[in-house]
Amino acid sequence: MSVAAAKNCLRDIDPTTVDGLYFASASPPYNEKQSAATIATVLGMGRETLTMDFADSLRAGSNAIRAAADAVESGSLESALVCIADCRLPMPNGVNEMNFGDAAAALLIGRANLAAHIDGLHTTCDELIDVFRSDKERYVRSWEARFIRDEGYNRVIPQAVSAALAKHKVSPGDFAKAVIYSPDTRQLRTAAKMTGFDYSTQIQGLFHEEIGDSGNATTALGLIAALEESGPGDQLIVASYGNGADVLLLTVSDGIGLHTPKRRIRDYLNAKLMISSYQSYLRWRGLLDIEPAATAPMEQPSPAALWRDNYGGLRLHGVKCNKCGTPQYPVRRVCMKCGSKDDFEDYSFADRIGEVATFSHDNMGISVDPPNTIVAVDFPEGGRIMCDMTDRDPDEVKIGMPVEMVFRQLRYVGGFYTYWWKCRPLRFQ
Repeated sequence: MSVAAAKNCLRDIDPTTVDGLYFASASPPYNEKQSAATIATVLGMGRETLTMDFADSLRAGSNAIRAAADAVESGSLESALVCIADCRLPMPNGVNEMNFGDAAAALLIGRANLAAHIDGLHTTCDELIDVFRSDKERYVRSWEARFIRDEGYNRVIPQAVSAALAKHKVSPGDFAKAVIYSPDTRQLRTAAKMTGFDYSTQIQGLFHEEIGDSGNATTALGLIAALEESGPGDQLIVASYGNGADVLLLTVSDGIGLHTPKRRIRDYLNAKLMISSYQSYLRWRGLLDIEPAATAPMEQPSPAALWRDNYGGLRLHGVKCNKCGTPQYPVRRVCMKCGSKDDFEDYSFADRIGEVATFSHDNMGISVDPPNTIVAVDFPEGGRIMCDMTDRDPDEVKIGMPVEMVFRQLRYVGGFYTYWWKCRPLRFQ
């Protein structure tokens, strides 16, 4: 999800010009391995990119934004990409199973052509066991609802927002939009009342009905949605929550018009694909044991082989012949069209739109949601890639249909994740 958000954020910006990548999540794939390095590699950022992970809190996202802003302001970095994502696992049949949702967002913090300026920052810390997950737990847990609401959220958020307003000598009426983290719409209404903002005109919706409580991504999505509808001079206030609060005060700049995203949040919501059943959800989450496929056991992948495939696999880069201009995948020394040798330039297939040349549905393969749809994708400029197709209705797959490449988890074997690229039916024109 972070890769998808980052690619949409950077759009026409060369990733090698970005100095840092900060990844924030309360549900990272590893307890001991940096995720930011993986994302930076997939995006094709330079080897000297500063990569950092922020975790263990619902304030990890705002912590990362603040750290990036401090680094840019100090001159340590010229720019930093902040990727914020969460995929928190609720206990089956619990209240959070209906409330939680998965999402990601990305923000580029820099000096020039700004969409908004950060005018002020305020932070508070608060020790409270309300929503938590220990190192021995798989599922997110919550204490008694009234306690975490009254002694946690309804106390910390108003105190932090009031302190930030007083510190910077502003009032609620000065702001066009207020982005305040909340686990649900009901508590968001309460927060608006307690902080002095008008719910109907000032409070930015957080997509609880469409996505759910997406943890760290909730506040970031709200900020991006507010920026998408703001104009120069509008003031925004953003408040995160989790063992305290981070409050950011921003003013939208004249450069906001330069940053129209290729795909807006509403575009993603309109293109979402519903899963077929609750049983499918349980299988995809790994909460339901299923009988393994009647095939030979899957071989454990080699970390050394995966490392060697960083360029072609994680980045999905091939080559383009300098003589005949034909793109080719994987990297080769001899052009398959004109036969020239060792005369290529780098070529990325990750952002290309292809079409299905041929496909097969494999009902015997290893999959939590059979059949596996295996596809040969041809690209109009040249090049062919064999991969799995995801987010598809098997009955609607056909030769010639347009597809886009998406970065996904391929498997979890041997204690580590293998990531690669899949294709999916084109959802955005």
